[in-house]
Amino acid sequence: MATPSRALLLLLLPLLAVATSHPSHEFCAAGGGDSGAGCSGGGDGARILIKGGTVVNAHRAEEADVYIEDGVVVAVRPNIPVGDDNVRVIDATGKYVMPGGIDPHTHLAMEFMGTVTIDDFFSGHAAALAGGTTMHIDFVIPVNGNLTAGLESYKQKAANAAMDYGFHMAITKWNDEVAREMEVMVKEHGINSFKFFMAYKGSLMVTDDLLLQGLQKCKSLGALAMVHAENGDAVAEGQQRMIDLGITGPEGHALSRPPILEGEATARAIRLAKFINTPLYVVHVMSIDAMEEIAKAKREGQRVIGEPVVSGLVLDDSWLWDPDFTIASKYVMSPPIREVGHGKALQAALSSGILQLVGTDHCTFNSTQKAFGSDDFRKIPNGVNGLEERMHIIWDSMVESGKISITDYVRVTSTECAKIFNIYPRKGAILEGSDADIIILNPERSFVMGAHAHHSRSNTNVYEGRKGKGMVEVTISRGRVVWEDGILNIAPGSGRYVRMQPFGYVFDGIEKSDAAYRASLRAPVQRGKAAA
Repeated sequence: MATPSRALLLLLLPLLAVATSHPSHEFCAAGGGDSGAGCSGGGDGARILIKGGTVVNAHRAEEADVYIEDGVVVAVRPNIPVGDDNVRVIDATGKYVMPGGIDPHTHLAMEFMGTVTIDDFFSGHAAALAGGTTMHIDFVIPVNGNLTAGLESYKQKAANAAMDYGFHMAITKWNDEVAREMEVMVKEHGINSFKFFMAYKGSLMVTDDLLLQGLQKCKSLGALAMVHAENGDAVAEGQQRMIDLGITGPEGHALSRPPILEGEATARAIRLAKFINTPLYVVHVMSIDAMEEIAKAKREGQRVIGEPVVSGLVLDDSWLWDPDFTIASKYVMSPPIREVGHGKALQAALSSGILQLVGTDHCTFNSTQKAFGSDDFRKIPNGVNGLEERMHIIWDSMVESGKISITDYVRVTSTECAKIFNIYPRKGAILEGSDADIIILNPERSFVMGAHAHHSRSNTNVYEGRKGKGMVEVTISRGRVVWEDGILNIAPGSGRYVRMQPFGYVFDGIEKSDAAYRASLRAPVQRGKAAA
């Protein structure tokens, strides 16, 4: 007899098959080998021994076995004996055993530009797990500026989650109630980061005075301030300029918001954060202009975190000029994918540590939704895919090319995110006591990407036809084998919300630097009263 979760998933299979263009046999109920061919793997209480692989953490790589029990890593050392028949043994000889990826930047089931992203928490998690990502942090959008209402909405959206997830919170307006709610989010709901949009004038954008108040509140709470850095006023002007010139297609999107506007907003946000003396996280760094502002700030000792996304690292904007609107429009995102040269510069910045971790900004819309802007690029829903592709593309473009080491690969795809958002070493590591979120990557296997093979519900893929080397063959989520031999083994509702505590390592020493600043002021000066 099917369990409730299995029964629910079996009811969903026909819908999933239509939505993802995948045959239903690729989705199996979690925890059972009796529901169809290829359905196998552990549950939270399973015992798994991974033998013969190279275990890679951000700090070192070593030949070792990994023993997992009850969803937790119990031992990491060479030659762990099998013990008894109730332990499942996975042979990882010649392969890399690494922490599952953590994507710091996604938008699942998000209402945006008159529609909703095509991937919800279940299809998004299916894509993520098939690509070796075992946790992500999504952005809660407030409801009419109300943070509590926004969080309740996203809790409902995440009810069908199939892997671990956390939340950032967007701030779209400012008043005393928002400030109070921020404190509640941090202290009661495990949210330790808040995002401020410097773009999207008339909807999400905040002005500098509100940003300053938000930065101050983040500092007091030990929460990380994040910014979408584009000059929203100038973008609005640029958009109207393109329309006046008769440029209404997808190319107008890139032309209306050039790199200089991203660089200007990045510089402004960095300077305001310096004025407040609080750490700053710049999301989706897409241009040399923005990257150089981050590099300058870091050279001066400021705490600025730069997050490139996969699309910005490996794509260029030539696709936006494609004569086929369906092709061109799928590349529309903000900030835009830049012209040739920016991606290579961002890769170099990632390899040198100027940029610290890689996200996706996974925000998918299908071709029908993108067609909302067929006569006006301003109405094309902004967003591209990447949750399933990120781990493979970074391995192929950065490790296979020699730009980063295998330990750096773990750092930029998992560990750094866990450290920044204060969930390390529970996440982002294969250490005794860590959650058993693990991937096994075969460096000799090749891949071909495209909408025909992905698990996103979108009918398009910005990496269509991309080939590369390095394949995630096994994904383990909290001790359950959820991806193996090209088959997903997941159930809606099996995901878990991960609370993230405030005052992560990026806040270390802030109080001392504040004290040093106050001591340097040589003020107030004690003066006698001026003579009448």
